[in-house]
Amino acid sequence: MSAPDRIAAAEPVLDIDGLRVLYPRADGPPLAAVDGLSLRIEAGEIHAIVGESGAGKSTAGNAVLGILEAPGHVAAGRIRIAGAELDPRTGRAPGIVPGRDIGAVFQDPMTSLNPLFTVESQIGEAMRHHLGIGRAEARRRSLDLLRAVGIPEPERRLHFYPHQLSGGQRQRVVIAAALGCDPKLIIADEPTTALDVSVQAQILRLLRMLADTRGVGIMLVTHNMGVVAEIADRVTIMRHGRMVESGPVREVLGAPRDAYARDLIASVPPVDRKLARFATPDPGAEAARTARAELARRAAPATPSSGAGDMPLLEVEGLTVDFRTRSGFFGFGARRFRAVDGVGFTLGAGEILGLVGESGSGKSTVANAIAGHVRPSGGTIRLRGKPISGAAQAPQTRAERRAVQMVFQDPYASLNPRLRVATTLAEPILFYDLARTRVDADDDAAMLLAAVGLDAESAGRFPHAFSGGQRQRVSIARALAARPALLICDEPTSSLDVSVQAQVLNLLKDLRDGAGLAILFISHDLAVVRQMCDRVVVMKDGRVCETAGTEALFEAPTHPYTRELMRLVPRLETIHTRFPATAG
Repeated sequence: MSAPDRIAAAEPVLDIDGLRVLYPRADGPPLAAVDGLSLRIEAGEIHAIVGESGAGKSTAGNAVLGILEAPGHVAAGRIRIAGAELDPRTGRAPGIVPGRDIGAVFQDPMTSLNPLFTVESQIGEAMRHHLGIGRAEARRRSLDLLRAVGIPEPERRLHFYPHQLSGGQRQRVVIAAALGCDPKLIIADEPTTALDVSVQAQILRLLRMLADTRGVGIMLVTHNMGVVAEIADRVTIMRHGRMVESGPVREVLGAPRDAYARDLIASVPPVDRKLARFATPDPGAEAARTARAELARRAAPATPSSGAGDMPLLEVEGLTVDFRTRSGFFGFGARRFRAVDGVGFTLGAGEILGLVGESGSGKSTVANAIAGHVRPSGGTIRLRGKPISGAAQAPQTRAERRAVQMVFQDPYASLNPRLRVATTLAEPILFYDLARTRVDADDDAAMLLAAVGLDAESAGRFPHAFSGGQRQRVSIARALAARPALLICDEPTSSLDVSVQAQVLNLLKDLRDGAGLAILFISHDLAVVRQMCDRVVVMKDGRVCETAGTEALFEAPTHPYTRELMRLVPRLETIHTRFPATAG
């Protein structure tokens, strides 16, 4: 039976009515992760689901896919996929095959890809199974899909393993795999979170094209309001598992009726001007504000004892990093890939320096070289005039190790799943003798949790009990626990919704202003970069192509590549201008 026959055109591809998802708790009543959600997605329609971290967005998508984690279960309501009702006990609907009729793109590409198989195997397997095609045809289609999602040199990267790709490239592979069998419904959970603006534009154009030309219905879970404005036909805003507002994008974003929806939209950072501080949709969070002020007061910069004066905190000169990409028999025929080629910049105490560029441009490699996680092939890195790129490629003293802390892009891989959050935060506090007793360390940990917007009960929970955005807040709190002089933030808010992003970025600004914390801020979100950074370094293909003050860069970029990046930034005010919608 063909795909058009499997899914009747008259039926919506997804119909959710009164969905209620409960998670039982041993110490109280069950948690209603989704509470009374109703929405419809027609063929060819893109319906965005937005809301704060923990609002129930991803839970609703997982319920549709039938992959709710136990003991979570559908307690009430109905889900119909192309007219076929989903059985809440099995997560299956008659005639609907996951992977064939429903595609899925998850937030974290590393949990979606098998590290033991190549890109070709992971894209082609579902096509060979569901479509009954041979290996050669599957390879041809896989190459076409890699080109469609913007993977450079697809013939070569088809044989790569996931660890050989950047974060953005891994996410593009996941999207390509989801599109392999021409599904009629795609559940896209933060599909562009790890992508820079140029690749994001390619993916958005591709999703819009799939909806318009193939009639694919898309449930788009995202926290990027600019993406919603540009691509979605309808939008539903959720909070605490409930729907607070839903309707056409122009109506909801242009004139929201609900107060929470208005506050959430007001939290979106503008790209055309710089704000002193970000607005947040929860102005009553007095505990968070108090904790941030206390943290800034107590965070005496941890700097090595060397001459200060006007010397930059960090100096990078001629930094070069090579990676081995393939080895032949007994190591002969090994090839090296130059990820960073002669990069140089300075960062002063109390300064926020932005590092931007496409996925694979070398931004994260530069950060990892400064933090001592990768071995530079050449160049020098100095902290307060003292080289930190010695033979071990890491700070040589305990004080220097404390001085440089890092917040990684992936919150899932950043936390030890076997440690409670209280232990995770107390470890660096005790290791660097920042508290005399474990009780004092726990008090500091509680303050850190409050500062990043988490309640005191979070201290006793394990990482798996948090949403993606909440895990990232824990990661930021852990990096701040050492009270560093230099904080390297590698996409620190890429998994956060706009309201929590505003809280975290306000926290970073408070730390810079109150404690002289220097921040190397790596991001593909240029609107956030404009709000946060004093200067910006633009990278492409491992090299620096432009460095300038933030306002000068955004008002009059000089390099063609920088100008193109600026043009592609999603803007809340440009609803359906770049990717016009035909539905809704």
